[in-house]
Amino acid sequence: MAQAHEAQALLARAHGIDPAHIEIVAVTASGDRIQDRALAEIGGKALWTKELDAWLAAGEIDFSVHSAKDVETIRPEAFAIGAILPREDVRDVLVGAASIAALPPGAVVGTSAPRRAAQLLHARPDCRVITFRGNVATRLAKLAAGEADATFLAAAGLNRLGETGTGHPLDAEDWLPAPAQAAIMIECRVDDETTRAFLGAVDHAPSRMQVLAERALLAGLGGNCHSPIAVLTRHEGANLVMRAALYSPDGAEHVTGEARFLADDAQGPLDLAADLLARAVPAIAVHFAGAPAPEE
Repeated sequence: MAQAHEAQALLARAHGIDPAHIEIVAVTASGDRIQDRALAEIGGKALWTKELDAWLAAGEIDFSVHSAKDVETIRPEAFAIGAILPREDVRDVLVGAASIAALPPGAVVGTSAPRRAAQLLHARPDCRVITFRGNVATRLAKLAAGEADATFLAAAGLNRLGETGTGHPLDAEDWLPAPAQAAIMIECRVDDETTRAFLGAVDHAPSRMQVLAERALLAGLGGNCHSPIAVLTRHEGANLVMRAALYSPDGAEHVTGEARFLADDAQGPLDLAADLLARAVPAIAVHFAGAPAPEE
């Protein structure tokens, strides 16, 4: 809802209208209703989009507001990305310890994200990961109740909720974030030219370039909710510089790579994906549909 209100405020400001003229319709996603299991076990990212997709397709809403990292790579052809809002802080925040190194030996860490779990176990194989789901307040309450020694939250989410003093941000150069993390994506119907023009006023070109490049990397990898993928993209002049890492779920194996390409070069992320998969050991490659089939 914080993201919906941010989109409402930006659109109202861009068009010089009262925010009240942009109605927010609250839709409870399956991902919000089912809290006791990891997303990968119960349907993946579609749990965050299917209800909104149905309302959008039926014309009950004109556009939908998503966390870009929670939107499936392959989307219905009837929908278009109307805008990517200015990207927030992409870092993860560790709550419960000052750093990964400062976690106590054998620490229990709560997360439902395969990427975070694999990165943690790669850096600290002595730690144990348990499933932690829910909104910020729910996860912090679980931590306070002693269910885990530490957990991870997104800096962007904390910032949008005014929880800026919570936890310790992790350096994104060392702890790569999730693809499209911290970006708000607004979708509309592809044939709704009026709404597409309306949303275009708040489309942030640099953020859109980064997010589309990271989604292209995902497409090239053929990853899913079980696939631990981390990526950081930055602008350097007319280029994007993308660093990515793939992990085995237990963190024991990983492969990293970097690529530089023009911001509008759709092939650059795909080339990086192919390079990563070509160098990935079987324990990693098996989790990516884009990997070549093993030789018989």
